[in-house]
Amino acid sequence: MNTTDNKAVFFKRRALKEVIAAFDRGELETAAFRIPFTVIPKESKSTVRCCIYKERAVFRARTLAALGGSVEQDDEATSLNEYAKQALLRKDVPSTPLTVMDIACKGCVKARHLVTEACQGCLARPCQQACRFGAISFENGHSKIDPEKCKNCGQCKEACPYNAITYVPVPCEQSCPVNAIHKGENGFAEIDFDKCISCGHCMDACPFGAIMERSQLVDILSTIKSGKKICAMVAPSIVGQFDCTLPQLLTAIKKAGFTKATEVALGADVTTAHEAAELIERLERGDKFMTTSCCSAWIQAVKKHLPALKPFVSSTLTPMAYTAEIEKKNGFATVFVGPCVSKRVEATENANVDYVMTYEELGALLDAKNINPSECEETPLDPSISGESRYYGVTGGVAQAVENALPGHPIKKMAINGLDKKAMLMLQAYARGVGDFQLLEVMSCKGGCIGGPCTLKKQAQVIKPIKDLVAQSPKVKPAVLPESNPADKKEESK
Repeated sequence: MNTTDNKAVFFKRRALKEVIAAFDRGELETAAFRIPFTVIPKESKSTVRCCIYKERAVFRARTLAALGGSVEQDDEATSLNEYAKQALLRKDVPSTPLTVMDIACKGCVKARHLVTEACQGCLARPCQQACRFGAISFENGHSKIDPEKCKNCGQCKEACPYNAITYVPVPCEQSCPVNAIHKGENGFAEIDFDKCISCGHCMDACPFGAIMERSQLVDILSTIKSGKKICAMVAPSIVGQFDCTLPQLLTAIKKAGFTKATEVALGADVTTAHEAAELIERLERGDKFMTTSCCSAWIQAVKKHLPALKPFVSSTLTPMAYTAEIEKKNGFATVFVGPCVSKRVEATENANVDYVMTYEELGALLDAKNINPSECEETPLDPSISGESRYYGVTGGVAQAVENALPGHPIKKMAINGLDKKAMLMLQAYARGVGDFQLLEVMSCKGGCIGGPCTLKKQAQVIKPIKDLVAQSPKVKPAVLPESNPADKKEESK
């Protein structure tokens, strides 16, 4: 697992590792309750919270999430042992992918603009002039903002020549592109799952690690233990996430108990072929543009918030879906291994995908089993997989793959590099006909999948390994295009 000074991430991954270790020892349902005490022993000195008892309570919540439980539904009187038993017996994966640990939530004050000590009390008072709501007054030689009148438009901040006005955000709320997270009656964060697109931005943004995924690790470990054939399907963005080559990582995954490890880039080649043919078919019938369909959070955003764009979304299945279809026919239970939260939602809608595991969870699994991928032998890669498909995890990669599969058919393409509030407004405009493009790639995370909330490495660290593998791979095959209408051929012959 990647070493990090981010304590919120460290404890999240530690909870996963402890659950795996307890499962492997056969003690999960008898010793799960001890995990918080093991991690936060009596002699610990709390560095963040008031005492070790609060630290243990927070870690108990992390352990519950690692077991796949919902902290919101926890009555606090139920032992972690009981939750572990439920996890070992359950037949269905958690219905909602995220859970908020209110005990870890800081309960941030309302987002607001503040005047700092850098204010010089200047004569022109540009901040006051810029405010259209009369929220700024002048007292004791400094500007002052009335929070009751302030609309947080930021005009005063832009106008101040001394940068004396700062914006204090609520990180989770600010990061959510669809306003699905808010403060509940108790003052702590709550997720409205009717609005949530499972992008994981809130989880990534919270500096206290108060939002966690409901893990499916226990389900995966139970399937491995049962002796069933099980395949780990690794997303293209996994390259560079671990300190080893992809062939070594595939071997490490099999050492961890999987029968087989395969690249989702295999399914990406199928997605490219279908999406390229679909694009040409749509353009020939008069559609102005088509959007990609491989980002699950983007699809959820369309379903819940951008229905006007639904007719423009490609009907082509995702690389995960095509890969799972292949491996299901081969008789495997399937586990998608990727960097995002939203794939958990997509998996619940696809009978061919049994479970979803993140890179963080894979790292915890290898750690708990003392498997060092860099010391593993190499499993040969599929020589037929294209470099374009192995570049799917980087912004622009999907659109480039589609274009490369259409030699002789130049297309105007554009990429949305991360869903945020501004991007959502842009997308609404595109639905009204604004924009000059034929193929619109939409990625929920900035940078693409390599910027996902459950990655292990920074984007700059993984770009070179990905590009190196792409350079060693064959080019994508030209797509088989739909035949033109016979009437069109007759017209062409004239």
